[in-house]
Amino acid sequence: MPRPTAKTKSRKRSASEMPTPAATTPMVEQYMAIKAQHQDAILFFRMGDFYEMFYEDAKIGAEVLGLTLTSRAHGKAAEIPLAGFPHHALEGYLTKMIRAGYKVAICEQVEDPKKAKKLVKRDVVEVVTPGTALVDDYLDSKRNNYLVAVYVKGDKAGVAWSDLSTGEFVVGEFDLDECLDHVVSLGPAEMLVSDEQADFVLERFGSRLNWPVTRREEWTFVREYAYETLTHHFGTSSLKGFGCEDLDVGISAAGAVLGYLQENQKSELKHITGMSRFSARDYLGLDASTIRNLELVQSLAFGNRKATLLSVLDRTRTPMGGRLLVKWILRPLQDIQAISRRLDAVEDLLGSPLEREDLRDQLGRAGDLERLTSKISTGRANARDLNALKTTLQLLPAIKAKLQAFEAAELREIREKLDPLAELADEIGRA
Repeated sequence: MPRPTAKTKSRKRSASEMPTPAATTPMVEQYMAIKAQHQDAILFFRMGDFYEMFYEDAKIGAEVLGLTLTSRAHGKAAEIPLAGFPHHALEGYLTKMIRAGYKVAICEQVEDPKKAKKLVKRDVVEVVTPGTALVDDYLDSKRNNYLVAVYVKGDKAGVAWSDLSTGEFVVGEFDLDECLDHVVSLGPAEMLVSDEQADFVLERFGSRLNWPVTRREEWTFVREYAYETLTHHFGTSSLKGFGCEDLDVGISAAGAVLGYLQENQKSELKHITGMSRFSARDYLGLDASTIRNLELVQSLAFGNRKATLLSVLDRTRTPMGGRLLVKWILRPLQDIQAISRRLDAVEDLLGSPLEREDLRDQLGRAGDLERLTSKISTGRANARDLNALKTTLQLLPAIKAKLQAFEAAELREIREKLDPLAELADEIGRA
């Protein structure tokens, strides 16, 4: 499904739509207090085994999700519109709402109802947007789900992007025209811009803009604040270790991305362990028109990967490999030594067909290690995820052994860096 082109949808409710406190029940008062803190989001309000939506949220939810819109009296207030769904169906309904361009706040019961003296305590545990979603049904296993921030100063633009589902976090600085082409090549799920720069940035993108845009307050892009956000998260006194200390607008964009993720996820994001610097001179620049007209990763006729260069080349056996291939296609190397290293690896693999197929067989049994790690780090993993992680870790010794058959520098480096993590696999197996 194509991503919505408008700003992430939200609606602030007028005071006339809400009942007065004297006319409501304690539960409705609790709902209104929580909703007041998340007026720009659809609130999924947990009530027992269901998530409920009320008032205008219920009307929107009923239309977008295909739910029945009903009403119920609460206290002396007029009947309240409501719509809901079973809690076990959250992922499917959340995916539909995000794809429709809405921001969703998930409000859970944060205490055992049996132990509650009066009203069960509830709180928002996560705010989900197109660029911060960790929902399996929403994510494309072979495409990154990038949250991008753009901040402009003079003739320079800082661009930072992160895929929360993999922990990737990158920052760079570009000339304005280069910035536009690079952001288009990333295919963002969502883009952050400051209120003060929004009109200028959106005008520059023009018709190339086909993803949701979220406007943020200017102070979230202030370099000093962004710098503090980044160093505090990484536990460092500077950004020198990431090679980003000299960036100006890049740091502003990176801080805005990380701050937005922290605000919405309400967690420490321990799987985002570093930030890399993007150097445009390492790659051959492809402008948006070239990427589109050559149908590198998306066809003009079908709007997906069918009949594209990607569809011809993609024989990857893992989701991680599929995502990496997209990056390689959109960012061709231009350093001759790096190109030679990659070609040496290809030649080595082609020259050993039996060993190559054995390696492909092992890789094909592996799970999505990047996204499994992210789910565990953010507290979303279930027993099935842990079992998939165990299975993948148990494959690592065999994968490392299969790599012994190859001598190319690129493959040798992978083999040397590959840690089988045997103790972790054993510990998960005993759990």
